[in-house]
Amino acid sequence: MLVVDDEPGVRTALARGLTAEGMEVVAVGDGNSALRAALTGGFDAVVLDIILPGLSGYRVLERMRAAGVDTPVLMVSAKDGEVDQADGLDLGADGYLVKPFSFVVLVAQLKAMLRRRDAALGRSGQRVRLGGLVVDPASRSVTWEDAPVELSPREFELLHALARRPDTAVAKDELLRLVWGDEQAASRNVVEVYVGYLRRKLDAVGAGHVLRTVRGHGYLVGSG
Repeated sequence: MLVVDDEPGVRTALARGLTAEGMEVVAVGDGNSALRAALTGGFDAVVLDIILPGLSGYRVLERMRAAGVDTPVLMVSAKDGEVDQADGLDLGADGYLVKPFSFVVLVAQLKAMLRRRDAALGRSGQRVRLGGLVVDPASRSVTWEDAPVELSPREFELLHALARRPDTAVAKDELLRLVWGDEQAASRNVVEVYVGYLRRKLDAVGAGHVLRTVRGHGYLVGSG
């Protein structure tokens, strides 16, 4: 979940609340950072304030849709006019909440948006783009600079788990849960082995730099 709000207190409260709901949250406070994160396509949904430093929420949403990123967006704002809500929805927002809002209502709207998205995607998930790297869960394919990267099913799941959290270190225990289904299903050494397999295959196509080890924290995939 990407949370975008320029008020630190609101960001912190939403991040804590959504984390308690079992969601993984990245929170940013300005429009430019929001756009960079959103354009990766690596989030299940975006909570997007309208009034932001840099780019407004309207412009962030507009550029997301122009770039073909169809991640569900729930706009939030203190502006409660019908025209403001219509503008957001016309630009491609999937929902609109007026501040102050009930956290319970926000969670309900997000879950409804995710259900609609899952139904539309057949639960296959969204394509993730990180620079020249494209991970497509619908076709279970990976390309680097438009060239295919051949991966085993487990290697694909590992790369997808990392790419969906761009520039964020993911711990070995979390990868065991996401890729193997249970922290007890395999050892941490298995994660290291598969990271090695994946890194060699990415190296072979000139993309080895996108997979990095963050000592003491895990692994990350980034566009830089």
